[in-house]
Formats: sequence, structure tokens, C-alpha cells
Amino acid sequence: MATPALLDHDELLAAWCRVTPNTEFVERYRYELDELGEAVLNPSPSARRQIVLTDVYCHLTEYMGHGAAMSVAISTRSFGIRVPDVVWMPCDKWESFDRDGPVPFVPDLCVEVLLDSDRAQDIDRRIASYLEGGASEVIVVNHFGRVEFWGARGRQPTSTFGITLPLDRMYFEERDVPTILSVRC
Repeated sequence: MATPALLDHDELLAAWCRVTPNTEFVERYRYELDELGEAVLNPSPSARRQIVLTDVYCHLTEYMGHGAAMSVAISTRSFGIRVPDVVWMPCDKWESFDRDGPVPFVPDLCVEVLLDSDRAQDIDRRIASYLEGGASEVIVVNHFGRVEFWGARGRQPTSTFGITLPLDRMYFEERDVPTILSVRC
């Protein structure tokens, strides 16, 4: 059986337009496309997850300045069109493309919050695809509120950007068990 071919950027964008043409703007970003152009519907985030996403966004804008956004579709080379929870990039990069469609590249910083989402099952691929696509750093906030920083050389003890995320513990599960995240870059 032949291995299906990955879609290039233009083919992914055409598939994105077919999936989301009549979708309300807010609902559009519940959809992602895998690397073959197949639609993936993500559940709406709970209020708890939305609060944490907003908190992360606010911390990033306070620390890094203008250039952060929530739930923005981005094109990756190896994992289709994905919607990280929060992204950041310098303002000049935001001005370099048509902002009505997916970002045609991976922003400098991508954040994934794993509260009540199915993303934990593919987080390794997300991290790898963001880093392969040009992100300098990926931040993962797990179910217990533990913040992990990932760069080109794997997991890092601190943020490349010097970011700390003092998140309120009340939104996370009580006990923490080590997560198994093994990105091989």
C-alpha cells in the first residue's frame, strides 16, 4: 500500500478554505488539518482552560510586548495546519503576510495548554513540528500546571526568552506525576 503524500503549503491552504468557508469566525479555529489535509475538530475549551489561556496570553504580552495572539492557525511543514493555544512573534512578522488565513510559517514562540484537551496524545509531534518549522521555543503547560520549555536541543530548564509563567494553582489538578515527553530533534 502506498504511503500518502504530505500536502504542500498551497494544497493545505486550499483544504483549509474548503473546511472553513461557512464556519463562524470563533468556531473556525476549533478546526485543524492534519498533514494529509484531513479535518480535525477540537472540542471547545472549558472555562477553566480559557482562563489559563488568557492568563498565559496576558503574561506573554506583559513580558514580551505586543505580538502575542490566542488560537491562531499556523502552517507547519510536517503536521498540517495547527492552532496552538497562544503564539508570539515580533510585529514585523505579523505585517509580512495576509492575516485573514493561516500564518504561512511557525511563529517564534508557541504555547500549548493541556488542560481538558486531547492534545496530550500528540504533544510530541506538535513540539517537533513547531520547532522544525522555525519556532525558537515551545512552552507546554501540563494538567498539573507544570510549565515545560522546549527548544531545538530538547527540553530546557528555563525559557530562551526569559519567560516565567506564574499560573494560579486553582485551575490545575492536585497531584503531579512526571510527564513523558520525548522530542527527538
